[in-house]
Amino acid sequence: MLPMMKNLVTYTSCLIALLMLSTMVMADAMKPIDPSTYEEPVKVACVGDSITEGAGAPKGESYPSQLQRMLGDDWVVLNFGVGGRTLMKTGDRPYWDEDAYKEALRSKADVVIIMLGTNDSRPANWQHKSDFERDYRKLVQSFQRLKSEPRIYICRPCPVPGGVSKIGGINEAAVAEQRVIIDKLAEELGVGVIDMFAALQDFPRFQPDKVHPNEKGAGKLAEAAFTALTGKEVPVE
Repeated sequence: MLPMMKNLVTYTSCLIALLMLSTMVMADAMKPIDPSTYEEPVKVACVGDSITEGAGAPKGESYPSQLQRMLGDDWVVLNFGVGGRTLMKTGDRPYWDEDAYKEALRSKADVVIIMLGTNDSRPANWQHKSDFERDYRKLVQSFQRLKSEPRIYICRPCPVPGGVSKIGGINEAAVAEQRVIIDKLAEELGVGVIDMFAALQDFPRFQPDKVHPNEKGAGKLAEAAFTALTGKEVPVE
């Protein structure tokens, strides 16, 4: 075999090995979380907008609240949702400017769940859609730099039943574009994905205003998060 061919084969073999190793490391990073391996309860920081905050559901029935009950005492779920906020810094009300964001960074979380993008879909905001990928990357990286080295999950945003909501023109077409970007970023950054779109896709009645999940809808989101964190289905009571 010619020296050039040998070098090419060696290079290709090394590249394949590195890709396989990278895939294995990423898979291991997203394996189910075992609270028994933590000295204290596993701390989960839920970052998001009004859907995370709990708008549309009764008090105490937001998806983070329901997730807390599902997970039990070995976990602590913190709600850092702020209504109306955007992921993009060029949006009308960026999450970046909120005290909740700073508190989430200071929370020393073991797990961070990010669900933003719904308000970015408003036409007035989505005109800046070229900023979405860049700002999402920066947001994830701001948590990846923390000393607590949290495991991070980013969420595919909830569906918009009927295509368009009367709430500021929040719409499914833009949210669909976001899902593609989110999947791409998850692979690039080595973070997990929670499919909140799939969680509600077959239950439009759980989003009466076409945006905010009611109590049952929030429960579906909590179930999706529970399964992503534990690798288990929610026990049937």
